[in-house]
Amino acid sequence: MHQNLTLIVRDGWNQRVPGWRDLFAILLVLTVVILLGSGARQMLQPFAVAHQPEISLSISALPNYALRTIMRMLAALLASLLFTFVYATLAAKSRRAEMVLIPILDVLQSVPVLGYLSFTTVFFIALFPGNVMGPELAAIFAIFTSQAWNMTFSFYESLRMIPNDLDEASRSFRFSGWQRFWRLEVPFAMPGLIWNMMMSMSGGWFFVVASEAITVGTLQVTLPGIGSYVATAIEHRDLHAIGWAIVAMSITILMYDQLLFRPLVAWAEKFRFEQTSAQVNAKSWLISLIRSTRFLRPLAAHFAHALQRVGRARLSWIDNIPALTRPTGSRHIIDRLWLTSVLLGLAYGLWILLHYFKNEVSMNDLLVVFQAGLLTLTRVIILMIIASLIWVPIGVAVGLRPRWAQIVQPFAQFLAAFPANLMFPIAVFLILRYNANPRIWLSPLMILGTQWYILFNVIAGVSTFPNDLLESARSFRIKGWRWWRDVMLPGILPYYITGAITASGGAWNASIVSEVVSWGPTRLNGSGLGAYIANMTETADYPHIALGITLMSLFVIAMNRLLWRPLYAFAERRTKLD
Repeated sequence: MHQNLTLIVRDGWNQRVPGWRDLFAILLVLTVVILLGSGARQMLQPFAVAHQPEISLSISALPNYALRTIMRMLAALLASLLFTFVYATLAAKSRRAEMVLIPILDVLQSVPVLGYLSFTTVFFIALFPGNVMGPELAAIFAIFTSQAWNMTFSFYESLRMIPNDLDEASRSFRFSGWQRFWRLEVPFAMPGLIWNMMMSMSGGWFFVVASEAITVGTLQVTLPGIGSYVATAIEHRDLHAIGWAIVAMSITILMYDQLLFRPLVAWAEKFRFEQTSAQVNAKSWLISLIRSTRFLRPLAAHFAHALQRVGRARLSWIDNIPALTRPTGSRHIIDRLWLTSVLLGLAYGLWILLHYFKNEVSMNDLLVVFQAGLLTLTRVIILMIIASLIWVPIGVAVGLRPRWAQIVQPFAQFLAAFPANLMFPIAVFLILRYNANPRIWLSPLMILGTQWYILFNVIAGVSTFPNDLLESARSFRIKGWRWWRDVMLPGILPYYITGAITASGGAWNASIVSEVVSWGPTRLNGSGLGAYIANMTETADYPHIALGITLMSLFVIAMNRLLWRPLYAFAERRTKLD
């Protein structure tokens, strides 16, 4: 009896005494909280345009710069997620809102980051005079514009693809609008949304240099961060500093992958829509660590339970959100009236724009900008074809092998996040060394950061592809080209189109920093619409900046309306499960 009592006391003591997993997990959580708090405190310091802190190329400054960049990108990602839930839901659930919101989203996607910075930097600085929060919000907003649009497209198209049987099940359980959103729509869209969040984070890295080292005419704002560190290193032609920036960026991307995205991918596995279980499930050491702790596991369970209660709540003010419907009968008349009012509003906006351009822009300016736009359009089309032929097969191969996905994901995320600016020294050297044509050989820089939208969306599509359909294809011995044509390509087509839309829009955006390349005093101009906007931004010529941005928006909208939207409508008809 004495031995049994000793064992009971020992077991009780062991349950109360934290083990090494508890200590490690608590230390990790405290470290993250302290770092985030330190970064937030630095975002509230005094600021003066005439007395900005000098960017040091010392290695010791990089950890703090990395922390500041992490804070900006995390804030932009959270803002993008909130924007996605609100904007995409309204567009998917209301046909009349969809008529306006989706074209507006096309326009927002087509406006380059430098276009946003040209017109918002002064606004944010004036909003918080004498405080660094103004420039910080300008940088966060610029990163937000490189993250939000593909997440919104992904969530919107997932809502459109919800199978009818799940929709009917939610109605039979009498889910409210709030319950339907959190218990059906968000879980169904979660796998694709998480992959697009990863791509959004990577896309933010591509423009982090422009967002942290802002130059609009005579106004120059430099914020401490990896992006401004890279800009300073390029200006001083310091290859060693660029190398250390790559190391810091690699560590930062690895931290984001292991502490945020890998746990999210593993958690989202339970939301896969299929009738047979996956052969290999994604895993995360962080989730396993929390589940094995005695202190954090109850806290995580309480937090999850609180979220479930929020999702199951019936909120009277939001319960009237309509489900996705198609217009019938008299609704066509209302839709026509609504469309007429939208077109009248659009015509009025165009009239104001033309009145603005009338005294500032000549016909010769229009001809020059249009020719530059055609040159950039040709580059985008050729690069999209090449990227699709390369990354669609690779994305399918990786998506069908979850173990590969866990290995490829961090490498793809790093390559996607690799700023094209760091390739400028190599591009300039090779073009000058071999006397190559900048109009041709600067073009690949446009697709370096945007081709990954295709890869990530194809992997997301394959990861959500039902295993029972794959097993049926094996049972019927469907192989080769027929397997691609009848099984895989129809299943991933909506995801590919989502990636292609954002990749083509991103390529237009990337032309701003890729068609004009600088390395110290050396400057190469590849012509094109991106080069035109970049040159006008440097001189703060706002009418011509607006002209270039307007024409780029029209090109992107025309490409989306004439090519990608019809393709997506076809994919929706072919692949939606009844």
